[in-house]
Amino acid sequence: MKLNPVLREKLAGLPTKPGCYIMRDRKGTIIYVGKAVNLRRRVQSYFRDSTLRSAPPKVRSMVHCVEDLETVVVHNEAEALLTESNLIKQYRPHFNILMRDDKRYLALRADPADPVPRLTTCRIVRADNAYYFGPFPSASVVHTVLDFTEKRYGLRKCTPILPDEETYRHCINDIVRFCSAPCVNRISSEAYRANFEEACAFLRGERLTVIEEVKAQMYKASEEKAFEKAAALRDTWLALLEMVKQKSRTLRPPEIHVQDAAHGVRELQRILELPATPDLIEGYDISNLFGTNSVASMVVSVDGLPDRRLYRRFRIKTVEGADDPRSIAEVVYRRYARQLEEKKRLPTLILIDGGITQLRAARGSLARLGLSHIPSIGLAEQHEEIVLDDGRPNLLLPRDSDALLVLTRLRDEAHRFAITYHRRLRNRLIRESALDTIPGIGPARKKMLLSHFGSVTRLANAPVDVIAGLPGMNETLAAAILRAVTPRAAPPDAKTEASLY
Repeated sequence: MKLNPVLREKLAGLPTKPGCYIMRDRKGTIIYVGKAVNLRRRVQSYFRDSTLRSAPPKVRSMVHCVEDLETVVVHNEAEALLTESNLIKQYRPHFNILMRDDKRYLALRADPADPVPRLTTCRIVRADNAYYFGPFPSASVVHTVLDFTEKRYGLRKCTPILPDEETYRHCINDIVRFCSAPCVNRISSEAYRANFEEACAFLRGERLTVIEEVKAQMYKASEEKAFEKAAALRDTWLALLEMVKQKSRTLRPPEIHVQDAAHGVRELQRILELPATPDLIEGYDISNLFGTNSVASMVVSVDGLPDRRLYRRFRIKTVEGADDPRSIAEVVYRRYARQLEEKKRLPTLILIDGGITQLRAARGSLARLGLSHIPSIGLAEQHEEIVLDDGRPNLLLPRDSDALLVLTRLRDEAHRFAITYHRRLRNRLIRESALDTIPGIGPARKKMLLSHFGSVTRLANAPVDVIAGLPGMNETLAAAILRAVTPRAAPPDAKTEASLY
């Protein structure tokens, strides 16, 4: 194929190192981002006539649009994978269809502002002054490192903000996970915080001697022919090495992120001609599977940055099947009817994930409540087009616009939050249905069990003698129940800090 001189020169000078390549069209817009172990071999293959003839139509179309390209050289394939993912999520290129989703890699988070700080996993790095370690391409590395760090430094795993003696009554982590039990003052708050800071220093890669200690323990266990222990230590050691290899960088999101968000909010007010700065934006999304277990999410941004404390989730009550517009109408009406009843603050902008149909459904509910004055917009995912319903044409902002970033970040949060909640409900129903397969467990006993424990998760965590002691139960039935409802592999943590309407 015929190439322009600039592109031909860049292709000839490509490095043979791993990295990412960024393709641009004649307007300079990024249309594709890819990764490669060998940048020269991978990128040059796109422009060979023999390759193009057998390539899918999408690839041929993309290559004919390329007028310029850039490369980002990295150290290894794993780093290239992370860089590619971040670039795709930042620029959302048109041809990266297969990776335009809400997947993010796991990182570890530690908030020193918590009264009794702990480590958690997360997929989003926020400007909240917490410590973040990662992200890492391998989830197994994250969970192994988390488990090791908690045990080594005696960090708590329980979820209450301020654990106390009541928390301890239901916890055995001091026995099985070496928790230092600050909830019952087995360790002073000063000593616990010192351990927490040591754990953070270790995750920053400042305590490399700890990794050598694990290696020494592995060799010792092998010499003593404790091969299972040696294998477990080997897996831990390799995960810790991978953590260091990825640099396990600790970062506080830079202040520039806050500034960009504030600028984006001001830009939104100007572009949308809003009467006030949209400092409080509430965004909505719907999630279901073939019309079943329909749920909705509401996420909130304050001054352009997501505030998870204000997130809410809803079960759809009045809509049967997959009907997103009617579901949006129901949720918007329920939300703001309650806000009016409780005389709480209303948003300065409402964002609906979807096009004109979903937006008009939301605005219909606002009109019923006498809230038509609240500005509301849609965001169509295909071209990130801002959808309006006031007679003005839809808006297509530049991809690097701070205003668009505020909206897409909130929309992606709504999408993630809705999917997470839907999966939780679906998994719970699947586990509840497992009770129906147990001989001797009919509707009455199933109702009694769920009523007594509140959920299948609590039932699965109950001791066998507690279940056996319930009316009409015995140890044989209790053991069968636990076999049926106990998951073989722990699912990803989908706990959220949100209330259910």
